[in-house]
Amino acid sequence: MEKVKIGVIGLGRLGYKHAENLAFKIPNAELTAVCAMEEDRLEQVKKDWGVPYTYKNFDDMIKNNELDAVLIASPSGLHTDQISKALAAGLHVFSEKPLGTTVEECKEAEKAVEKYQDKVFMLGFMRRYDASYKYAKEKIDSGEIGVPILFRAYSQDPERFIEGAIAYAGHSGGQFIDMSVHDIDLARWYLGAEPEEVYAIGGCYAHPEFAQYKDGDNVSALMKFKNGAMAFLFAGRTAPHGYNVETEIIGTKGILRIGSVPQKNMVEILDNSGVRKECSQDFLERFEESYLNEVNEFINCIIEKRKPGVTVYDGTKTTEIAYKCKEAFESGELTKI
Repeated sequence: MEKVKIGVIGLGRLGYKHAENLAFKIPNAELTAVCAMEEDRLEQVKKDWGVPYTYKNFDDMIKNNELDAVLIASPSGLHTDQISKALAAGLHVFSEKPLGTTVEECKEAEKAVEKYQDKVFMLGFMRRYDASYKYAKEKIDSGEIGVPILFRAYSQDPERFIEGAIAYAGHSGGQFIDMSVHDIDLARWYLGAEPEEVYAIGGCYAHPEFAQYKDGDNVSALMKFKNGAMAFLFAGRTAPHGYNVETEIIGTKGILRIGSVPQKNMVEILDNSGVRKECSQDFLERFEESYLNEVNEFINCIIEKRKPGVTVYDGTKTTEIAYKCKEAFESGELTKI
């Protein structure tokens, strides 16, 4: 089988991991090109991985006739434009979230995807490709917990990464956009409905720097869905113990919990501090297999000429809802969605 030749834009922490997976862990893919502003990163992957082409300009990379697809892991504000350009160049596109930094940008991305329907487009909601989250979805769909009535999600970054979060705060769109979109996507997926009302609160409890961006270091939202179900979201920047993603779905006949203890592995440490388990320290560690699985699915969709389960419209809906959460947080009022 001929391999899908793909180019990657962005070699930050996540873009580098995607590129590494494509180079070494996805049999039906070939990392043919990389694009980034960092000259040293480009030289490294060219030398160490044998990548044939390196670029500092995205427009130059998508002119490469050898490419079949691109993976977009660039800064969020560039996603919509790069999605449109890549599709117009005849390439299949995988884009990291968010689809766009505004709802208007998301709508532009929708138009591009609709115009080039012969191409595969996929958005990076990787939690859907995590083994535990997929298993929970199967349990819900089979009726094992009855009717889902409450979705609860915690997403917390470690305090030790706070300086980077503060530096990025002016471009992130706020915590609901930057962090909660994955939880919003899961809530829609698990509850099988769209939210209609949201109330959000929070504040700058440890780091007042976020206030200038009308954001907080810890925020929460309560949503009512059109089918009567409820969702509670919490996003925090100050977890002392590590990277903590916890999810619970309460049904009329049972409860599912995923990652209720953010353990690094199955090892227990017994020492003079007592008995303890170590925690995952960042998103790459916790969702390493999910990132691999989602891009593998993208490549298989291209080869098998089918479309993935995550669509461009999922990207728009999560962005719309996240902005309504932000609006409710800023106003302190119950907000219609």
